[in-house]
Amino acid sequence: MVIMTSASLDAWRDFAVQHLPFDVAKQWLGLLRPAVRLEVDDDSDGVVGRIGGLPRLPDGEDWPVWEGHGPLSLIASVDCAELPSDSVDIPLPSEGTLLFFFFDGQLDAYASWADGPSARDSRSGARVLYVPEGQDAPVRDAPAELEPFPSLPLTARTVMTPPDPSHPRAVAAFAPGTSYPGSYEHPIREEDFVDALIDFECEDDADSVHQIGGYAESIQDLVEIEVAGSEGDEWVLLAQFDGVDEADMVWGDSGILYWLIRPHDLAERRFDRAMFTWHMA
Repeated sequence: MVIMTSASLDAWRDFAVQHLPFDVAKQWLGLLRPAVRLEVDDDSDGVVGRIGGLPRLPDGEDWPVWEGHGPLSLIASVDCAELPSDSVDIPLPSEGTLLFFFFDGQLDAYASWADGPSARDSRSGARVLYVPEGQDAPVRDAPAELEPFPSLPLTARTVMTPPDPSHPRAVAAFAPGTSYPGSYEHPIREEDFVDALIDFECEDDADSVHQIGGYAESIQDLVEIEVAGSEGDEWVLLAQFDGVDEADMVWGDSGILYWLIRPHDLAERRFDRAMFTWHMA
């Protein structure tokens, strides 16, 4: 069960009208997107997925492998039936399980991390699999050479996420036609507003930024542009996962893993077309 935070939108409205001209605030609020924030929690009545553990895979479905490197580690599993369709604005399945795999470097002494995210092909060193509801999918033991991450329960709550000023949606709204999407002048780019936004989001006091849908929490350049270049506005965040201390799950220096997908591919359940990248601080 997702904890719905309807009051959060009221808080966003109050924040926007306090720090932006009214017309700008109204337009900016229209760009906010809902997301599901996942948090490690042992609330047995509200579990929507798990960090780590072992996956349930159908017979005939091979454990994902990065050719020439080794098997991928299961990062997280998410039960779509526990994520109401109105909690995000992307066409997630209404049931079934999403499995997120990543080559975490434990099998090559982290040599594959040497060049950062560019070391991985976006569909080889990471994978997202979808197991439909009702399909026979027994728990699969990990390959002998792989040490799976500890299994930790995830609960969820709905949050609103704002766009980065350089995000294609923000640029289209506030600086259409600009040749410099990263440096146009506008109230949402002013230092006072940016600082206030950081402080406002920090009030959330979340321990992690594990997330389904919404805008990505890009650490460096926009992940949409990184994976798709000029077509970045056609891609949306499917999921992001940061490190989990309790599971000894760390992605370099405060890193985050990102999976992105085009909405029509998501609607058609073409998770093989999802793209991956990751950032470190």
